[in-house]
Amino acid sequence: MEPAATDAQRWIDRLHLEPHPEGGFYRQTYRASLTLPNSALPGYTGDRAASTAIYFLLAGDQFSAFHRLRSDELWHFYAGSSLVVHVIEPGGNYRQLLLGSNYAADEQFQAVVPAGCWFGSSLRQPDTFALVGCTVAPAFDFADFEMAKRDELAAQYPQHRSIIERLTRD
Repeated sequence: MEPAATDAQRWIDRLHLEPHPEGGFYRQTYRASLTLPNSALPGYTGDRAASTAIYFLLAGDQFSAFHRLRSDELWHFYAGSSLVVHVIEPGGNYRQLLLGSNYAADEQFQAVVPAGCWFGSSLRQPDTFALVGCTVAPAFDFADFEMAKRDELAAQYPQHRSIIERLTRD
């Protein structure tokens, strides 16, 4: 095994990470005990915990496929190499959030993906890994998660077809 793959597997084992439907590995580490009532959450389909947090790891050629949430998601960098979060805003603007510890390369320890944006992530350098965390408020719920369909997303944002094709699975 390559050193980066060995390091990634150690984190997967140590943190008890499992495969994530969007790609990579994860484990929920926190769910707030405070519950927000549906009446306080326009656009949501039920009550939600105030917040959730996960560990998330990508390694090698893995990627997190484009998806969107009803809630904001705050990303935190922990270990490994740089991670690129690719964001397509509802109006069509594309931007990258660079997570990592290299200040000179404009990387950040934290970055936010606003609710309603399509986003996916990939490693900045191939054959490495990145361990990050994600905090969602109101809490993550699969009822608020939408996986992108390649053809539909590319039709909506044809100017971003290249990155959409790279970070979708169908």
